[in-house]
Amino acid sequence: MDNPLAFIVEDDEDASIIFASALQEAGFECEIIRDGEKALTWLAETVPAVVVLDLELPGVSGIDILRQVRADARLAETRVIVATAHPDMAVDIQDEADLVLFKPVSYIQLRDLAKRVGIA
Repeated sequence: MDNPLAFIVEDDEDASIIFASALQEAGFECEIIRDGEKALTWLAETVPAVVVLDLELPGVSGIDILRQVRADARLAETRVIVATAHPDMAVDIQDEADLVLFKPVSYIQLRDLAKRVGIA
């Protein structure tokens, strides 16, 4: 795998496919994860370059996942792009995320922002 790895942590199937397609076009290899607990398991084993993170997930919340990423020294260089439909929740984590996007997030918007984070 020559391209940087991106985790798409999103329980909405349509959104996760759109996000993965946009990141693939931006030069990332993508893994889609639809459950918070599974995301934590994968993050304990793998260091992605970027995580696109929904805040409302089954199992473990996106906020808890974001805080786990920020607490793990192995993931210090991992960029986190939060994609949420909840502005109130976004305010609580805006200083912890690299980017906060409000849903609906467009394909072009995510692709272009992913390119700008300086990884792909």
